[in-house]
Amino acid sequence: MTSRLLIVEDDPEITSALVRGLALHGYEAEAENRADRALSRLTAGIYSGAIVDVMLGSDSGVELVRTARAHGATLPILMLSALSGVEDRATGLAAGADDYVVKPFHFDELVARLRVQEHRALAQRVSPARLIRTSRRLEMGPDSVTLTEREFDLLALLIRSGVDPQPRSQLHATLWAAEGASTENVVDVYVGYLRRKLETADFGFEIKTVRNRGFCISGRRPELLES
Repeated sequence: MTSRLLIVEDDPEITSALVRGLALHGYEAEAENRADRALSRLTAGIYSGAIVDVMLGSDSGVELVRTARAHGATLPILMLSALSGVEDRATGLAAGADDYVVKPFHFDELVARLRVQEHRALAQRVSPARLIRTSRRLEMGPDSVTLTEREFDLLALLIRSGVDPQPRSQLHATLWAAEGASTENVVDVYVGYLRRKLETADFGFEIKTVRNRGFCISGRRPELLES
């Protein structure tokens, strides 16, 4: 399915280059050069994403994004600007932009950033991943992966712990200490196994290492089904 994008840019040459380039990457791009008309289009719910320039003649792309968010726009928005300062980027992101790209940019990077934001938006719209004990499967939409018994137990423990990092020593004590021979390094080994399986699809979360504290789920916590 072709993604429909809105480009809000007042420079005809940049607009034309964006429309042509995005078409080569499978996007259907439409253009608008005025903030007042762009606002109604950003809030119409008909686009999968938008690219908004910070400078729109006498109008402000930052204010446009801020107003669009206040009016309920939820689509991913990527801002373009020749302003590269940290404060400039922070202002754009604080207004509600999902990403900020500085001109001149490499087109492949622009498309990659767009796709990251589209994937995040999709993950937020669908149900969370499900971890099912009876089959030891992690499922999300059409994607699934089968876990070993120990991988399942480790992931289930992290899910139950919520955002609280679990120390390596605690994970080892809960899952491996009864075996006697295992050392705490086995926790890192199985976290590595899980991470490789999670990389096979976008399950909406990852296992994060919190320095000096342990491991936790980062992202949308999966639903744990015991039966």
